[in-house]
Amino acid sequence: MALQITQMILSVALIGLILIQERSAGTGGLFGGGAGSSYQTRRGLEKVIYWATLAIAFTFGALAIASLVLGK
Repeated sequence: MALQITQMILSVALIGLILIQERSAGTGGLFGGGAGSSYQTRRGLEKVIYWATLAIAFTFGALAIASLVLGK
């Protein structure tokens, strides 16, 4: 039960962190568009949000695998 509640909390946090990230790449950047765009390093709060997103995504994935292994 606690595992499922933790997964729900992490999923909401992950959605929130993804939504507040900067959208500088956009779809044009995905396909090689935007010739004027250059690589930008993450600084300050943007860097914290990025690493928190990675940590929560990894934790969520680990809990999902644990849930499968435990059979709950």
